Amino acid sequence: MPLQTILTDMLGIEHPIIQGGMQYVGYAEMASAVSNAGGLGILTALTQATPEDLRKEIRRCRTMTNMPFGVNLTILPSLIPADYDGYAKVIAEEKVALCEIAGGSPAKYVPIMHANGVTKVLHKSATLRHALKAEKSGVDLIEIVGYEASIAGGQPGDEIGLWVALTLALEKIKRVPIVASGASATGRQLAAAIAMGACGITMATRFLATREAPIHSNIKQALLDADEKSTTIVLSKLSNSTRVFKNTVSKRIREIEFDPQNDDGLSFDQVALLANGKRTKKMWQETGDYDDAMWACAQSVGLIHDIPSCQQLIERIVCDAEEQLDLANKSVFYRRRSKL
Repeated sequence: MPLQTILTDMLGIEHPIIQGGMQYVGYAEMASAVSNAGGLGILTALTQATPEDLRKEIRRCRTMTNMPFGVNLTILPSLIPADYDGYAKVIAEEKVALCEIAGGSPAKYVPIMHANGVTKVLHKSATLRHALKAEKSGVDLIEIVGYEASIAGGQPGDEIGLWVALTLALEKIKRVPIVASGASATGRQLAAAIAMGACGITMATRFLATREAPIHSNIKQALLDADEKSTTIVLSKLSNSTRVFKNTVSKRIREIEFDPQNDDGLSFDQVALLANGKRTKKMWQETGDYDDAMWACAQSVGLIHDIPSCQQLIERIVCDAEEQLDLANKSVFYRRRSKL
């Protein structure tokens, strides 16, 4: 039986699970598989070279599913110069169900999305201060991201796990529904998020290890073989903390970052060849050499024990969540207080 929440009602989906945006992974194959399974699949705007290429991908996705899906727009102009306004215009014109905005402020784009009468706006907030600003901007949903997630763009002092970050957000934000994002991969976590007051969860790393994920099979096997200690944080010295898979490349980046010779300052140029997105794209799509690129990975990698279809994964998570919520309800004993 589907878990009905504000999220499912708002987006017209069956289950309260959103697929996170993933650069060079969020193609129509991935998004349509998640949407067909009852979740909300997400295309990644910047995976497409131009706004018009994004339009083509949105339309291609519509040939693969008749269910709602969304588009992630990550705004990082200092790292990725792009026609962000052009991408936003296409998302609004194509009337996708959701625009997930990360990296930058959503304020400029909320009116554009709402003008079409269809597209909802979710802001991916790495901190409470960003979430409060997003609430004021008029977004429809706020995604609270814990430090255990496959974060990007983290600033010094932002090292707060989801358990605390979600609680703070639920205490402070009253007008906008909240989605939990932080190394989620199981029904237990979905149940916990809902019990705390969230309307659903976002998963990214867990969807990499599915049959439909458009990545090399070697990487899926690496995810299966990994554990919860298989990630690390890089680029923190550049105020752009990013959680990635622990491998030769990420270790080398950290060596450069923490080299005493760089105590007075580090430039991105010193790690650019190692952190290059094209290198990661080649790994995903061609070589499958998971040791030869920097790639985002959450601590939920330690919760991956198989490579199911998206349908099997989502149904299992929802079934387990329902069971956990039922068990939690039965484990609580209510006693009447005696009257004095």
